[in-house]
Amino acid sequence: MATKKAAGTAKNLRDSQPKYLGVKKTAGQDVKTGQVIVRQRGTKIEAGKNVYVGKDHTLYAAKDGKVSFRDMRKVKFDGHKITKKAVDVVVA
Repeated sequence: MATKKAAGTAKNLRDSQPKYLGVKKTAGQDVKTGQVIVRQRGTKIEAGKNVYVGKDHTLYAAKDGKVSFRDMRKVKFDGHKITKKAVDVVVA
């Protein structure tokens, strides 16, 4: 005989921690050197002028200035053309 009453198992109680990804500074906002502009997985948004990429693809400001977003055309290795977003820091 069982010493405990039978019960179901809880299978839906685990969840991953939030990663807080996304755009942290929008177009027109002032940034200082080293501030995070975009946190992302992969390079969904490319680094433009005065922006550098961290090892986890985070985009940082390389100089003080204003954030500006633009569309850029890129040619892949197979000749396929795509449009991607790019972020720049415009130095005043």
